[in-house]
Amino acid sequence: MEQSELRRRPWASQADRKVLSEAELEEMAPRTQAPRPSLCSRVWDVRCSCGAAKSLLFRFLPVLSWLPRYPVRDWVLGDIASGFSVGIMHLPQGLAYALLAGVPPVTGLYTSLYPVVLYFLFGTSRHISVGPFAVISVMIGSVTGSLMPNSNFMDPVNGTNETVLNEARRDSARVELVATLTMLVGIFQIALGMLQFGFVVTYLSEPLVRGYTTAAAVHVLVSQLKYVFGVEVAEQSGPFSMFAAFIEICTKLPQTNMGALVTNLIAMVTSLPVKMLSAKFASKLPMPIPIEFIMIVVSTGISYGASLKTKFGIAVVGNIPSGMKPPVAPNVSYFGQVAGNAFAIAVVGYAISISMGKIFALKHGYKVNSNQELFALGICNFVGGFFQCFSISCSMSRTLVQEATGGNSQVAGVIASLLILVTILKIGQLFQDLPKAILAAIVIVNLKGMFKQFTDLRMLWRSNRIDLLIWLVTFVATLLLNLDMGLGVSVAFALLTVIFRTQLPRYSILGQVSNTDIYRDMVEYNKTEEIPGVKIFRSSATVYFANAELYAEALKEKSGINVDYLIGKKKKALKKQKQQQEKDKKEEAKKKKELGSHCNGSGPAAVDSNGSEIELELQASSTQKAFNEPTLESLGLKKPNLHSLILDFTPVNFVDTVCIKILKNIFRDFREIEVDVFLVGCHASVIDQLEKGNFFSQTITKHHLFASVHDAITYVTRGKGQNMPQPVTTYSSTKL
Repeated sequence: MEQSELRRRPWASQADRKVLSEAELEEMAPRTQAPRPSLCSRVWDVRCSCGAAKSLLFRFLPVLSWLPRYPVRDWVLGDIASGFSVGIMHLPQGLAYALLAGVPPVTGLYTSLYPVVLYFLFGTSRHISVGPFAVISVMIGSVTGSLMPNSNFMDPVNGTNETVLNEARRDSARVELVATLTMLVGIFQIALGMLQFGFVVTYLSEPLVRGYTTAAAVHVLVSQLKYVFGVEVAEQSGPFSMFAAFIEICTKLPQTNMGALVTNLIAMVTSLPVKMLSAKFASKLPMPIPIEFIMIVVSTGISYGASLKTKFGIAVVGNIPSGMKPPVAPNVSYFGQVAGNAFAIAVVGYAISISMGKIFALKHGYKVNSNQELFALGICNFVGGFFQCFSISCSMSRTLVQEATGGNSQVAGVIASLLILVTILKIGQLFQDLPKAILAAIVIVNLKGMFKQFTDLRMLWRSNRIDLLIWLVTFVATLLLNLDMGLGVSVAFALLTVIFRTQLPRYSILGQVSNTDIYRDMVEYNKTEEIPGVKIFRSSATVYFANAELYAEALKEKSGINVDYLIGKKKKALKKQKQQQEKDKKEEAKKKKELGSHCNGSGPAAVDSNGSEIELELQASSTQKAFNEPTLESLGLKKPNLHSLILDFTPVNFVDTVCIKILKNIFRDFREIEVDVFLVGCHASVIDQLEKGNFFSQTITKHHLFASVHDAITYVTRGKGQNMPQPVTTYSSTKL
């Protein structure tokens, strides 16, 4: 602990410093009830004026605010160079990720065009590169594989019992399904953005996201093995589908297409070292080596010249139609089937995008609006659904290249989209003979960064075992249950760990650090002293229904007093005393009766003198017993060596009805054994909740509340050796 934290404050030891309870503090500085805006007022707090309309327009179209101030001289060259670099990456990744999503390659090119232009208009991050992303693509692929499997599109061959896959019919149906899924993803994201639900990503902690993306990378790897070995595999869906697909691939290894395997291995062995060298000498190169673009150009030329499909049976991309397609309304009848998958894709896509956006915003000194980012992604997906795109997110590899090559704004994304536009209009058909094994190699090599996340295990083992458990549970659940159900299980488990941590907080007794007004855990800090006759109790978590009973039990245990036993002994003593009093009354009544008969024989003078005297004594005795409540010592019980109990509520940020009930019981039980209880460090919101929960009464008033532990200690110790001050029994001063 730093010495500056423990230095003695000038006012800490002033004996005449005025100590204020919450009741006295509110008399001097009354609390005001600040109006709390509702969700609707926060979202739609718009006044009818030109200024408000302009502000609303700039809010939903951020490009209007930054594009007029675009520093052309400083940024334009960097954005152009970055745009060309990212555009060259968009082409192979768009084709590869379309294959991963189970849709035709041209769909990947559309996904690299329309959403990028829309994000230029609506996005607030200057450096991220949106478009196809491996994790989102494999999530889409699981939907297409389960709802539109190849088995639904097998046509019989005339005159035989054999069937053949009708790829055109399958691709058309899958594009319609994926377009509908993408539009629904956009609807979810737009709705969440309009309702200011950008914070929803906070439920996806970093260990959860990294464990999830690592498991998704394994799914992607397994899904590409069929192209690596050139074998036909039945499409699997549901829990354990990845393992079923992997087992089927292993059983078909004897049928491996050696041409596809050799092509894939050459591509990976070539691209991986080049990428590593490009990253190592990034500062010396004007732009990263476009090895992926070079590979698809060279491999397409070799495949066309050597007729790899005809001679070796190597699968190729196939027809890539040129030209733009008109927008088509998605089939909304699929909404019910894909709603759960759409919501999972919406949340995961946003989580990856906003995390990357905030990293680069912090690095370059600007702010990213999380709600507007959610709205921007929603617009990209919603509109993209009409143009046969699939869902997008931020690509980590393209974002790093865009930033490293001098990209300063989304102008770089527009430049990249122009390259894709030229490809769609003019040169797309040239890649029809591109081997799918090359695209599989591009996908697998780009997973290298995600597989590096396995190193998180060692770091989390050393730093936080709970986060390690979240990472492992997320990884295993996603592998076993597939991507959609795995995400749900992972989020539920992460939230459960929060509940468990609040149920098992650290309970401690505080002591005063010598010559300071600072109080610390006496177990963790050596030079702390306990105030005689006072216990200061603190929980490291808030107190609510899940841990309120545990809080009360820990308090009684830490106080060093067997409260329940002492209360039981007191009740027995009171019962015994009451029985004795009743017995005494009977004996006194008997004596009075005997005395009365005796006095009748002796004369009236004796009645007046002796009877009246005895009657007065009985009345005085009963009056004294009525107004003096028996103490522990008067009952023959040992009084605790504790006279005050201070509950430090500094960590508590809310209380519920169960907590209030438990607190009332604590005050009642300790008052039974003549121990005063005080609350310190209550936030204004907690006091408000205590008031609404009817916590305060004649026996529990705001005189029990103090702003700090030291204030309560000062108040208590001023009465040491004297009669304790009576804020606890303020009702005694009230005139009845």
